[in-house]
Amino acid sequence: MLNLRRYGKQDENDLFQLIESEGEEWNDYLTEEGRENYKKTLAGSLTLLAYEGEELCGYSRSIVDGEFHVYVCDLLVHQEKRGNGYGEKLMAAIYEKYPNHTVFVMSDVDEYYEKLGYRKEGTVFEVTPSLS
Repeated sequence: MLNLRRYGKQDENDLFQLIESEGEEWNDYLTEEGRENYKKTLAGSLTLLAYEGEELCGYSRSIVDGEFHVYVCDLLVHQEKRGNGYGEKLMAAIYEKYPNHTVFVMSDVDEYYEKLGYRKEGTVFEVTPSLS
């Protein structure tokens, strides 16, 4: 049985083990500085966890923009648990919590969200200082 709940300090080790299991792509979160910064980020975010018994299977981290939007920044399901609908359940929990908000996903895996039937809306740009 899948149990969805909000992240708490007691989940820190489980969460970082899940991130570490994902490999190089998530290494920025695992350096000493990255880990400390991510802990602060988690404290200010809507972070939902998906537990199967005592095992953390996935999580989502979102930013809530007042009364208008929710931006999903991170969605990760353990490699061995993918294909069970856990990511979709995490997304549904966000909608349930914020039914009057528009939910957007910051994606680097567009195929996954397209498979769920989500519509691509706009583009994200990284802002860098001008070099003049």
